Amino acid sequence: MPLLRQRRFLVLLALGFSAGVPLPLVAGQVLRQWFTESGISLTDIGLTALIGLAYSLKFLWSPALDTVAPPFLSRLGRRRGWLLLIQPLLILAILATGFSNPATGPLGTAALAAFVAFLSASQDIVVDAHRIEILEEEEQGYGLACYIWGYRLALLASGGGTLWLVGALGWGGAYAYAAALMLVGVAATLASREAPAPVTPPVPWSTRLNTSVVQPFADFMRRPLWLAILLFIALFKLGEALAGIMTTPFYRSLGFTREDVAAVATVFGLFATLGGALAGGWVVARLGTAKALVFTGLGQMLSNLMYVALAHAGHDYPMLWAQVGIENFTDGLADAAFVTYLSSLTSRAFTATQYALLSSLAAVPLRTLGASSGWLAESLGWPGFFLMTTAAALPAMAIMVFLLWRLPPPEPARAVEPVL
Repeated sequence: MPLLRQRRFLVLLALGFSAGVPLPLVAGQVLRQWFTESGISLTDIGLTALIGLAYSLKFLWSPALDTVAPPFLSRLGRRRGWLLLIQPLLILAILATGFSNPATGPLGTAALAAFVAFLSASQDIVVDAHRIEILEEEEQGYGLACYIWGYRLALLASGGGTLWLVGALGWGGAYAYAAALMLVGVAATLASREAPAPVTPPVPWSTRLNTSVVQPFADFMRRPLWLAILLFIALFKLGEALAGIMTTPFYRSLGFTREDVAAVATVFGLFATLGGALAGGWVVARLGTAKALVFTGLGQMLSNLMYVALAHAGHDYPMLWAQVGIENFTDGLADAAFVTYLSSLTSRAFTATQYALLSSLAAVPLRTLGASSGWLAESLGWPGFFLMTTAAALPAMAIMVFLLWRLPPPEPARAVEPVL
């Protein structure tokens, strides 16, 4: 492979790493662990789910990043210019978040985390566009794989690594370490080359929004049972989302340490999810999309009962490993079947934009309804709460069976980019 081509893939590996660094810090276990240790109530911890809305709604401002030249850095090109504007701001915002104090000013910490999430989602928009533009058509699959591996490595370095370092460096120092990880993305941006600008005239923002949002959604609404399909997409991950937001304070209440969360829930949990996703691809190939969706959906729903078992077992390490392994593995299985089903719903005229829109809209109810998870946990207690999250999957399962009966998905479904 020529050296120049190798460098492009290394750049995408590093940009994927840069894209993955902020997520655990502001919309994952790291921030919730910090809030839990700061004595924040479960209700307020649940509200941190709203911080992640920026990742779900980024399609709203992505046309602007496509059409507006980056201020001060336009000579570097539209993609590199925006990245070299966003990435230093991300470093500063992560540092500022780390040196805030949620024990005395939780709203300030949450506001800074929301700003990090907005910048991170904006970086995702530019990196995705840059990735597509610098590669030839036949290189896209390999380039995407490099990006995803970089992203997964960042989840380990930023998620587990930050939690491990808190004991030695404090929260401010640990977040400073995570901010330094963003320098990988800065170096990648500097090392990359801007793709030649298209010679077509600029398209107005309103036109791009119409093309990327209005038209794909209008096309989707013309199909039979479209509202039931949207309800299923919105509710399929509800039980998992409600439980996932509360895992960190739940583990803390049972006496598990920050290092336990880093080693088991973050590192082992990630590998269990990846293993589940690989197995899920095999299940879809063997059973077909419809049967796989039923099988993996049931597994995802019933795996929440492992939280109930852990709540009764208490501070039990083998049960913790079992709960994390089963819950994450079944989630990976269900993700594979769910992505395949979403892929089958897209129209050929809007494959990429419609899939991106559906997957983004699917996350919005999870972020908003998920914000009530803390209040529910406080009201019901841990066993009752996790029994409720198991039952929360039942409406989606009922809608799914109805849809698969009325509108069975075609086999095989068209492949699209995997969800991260």
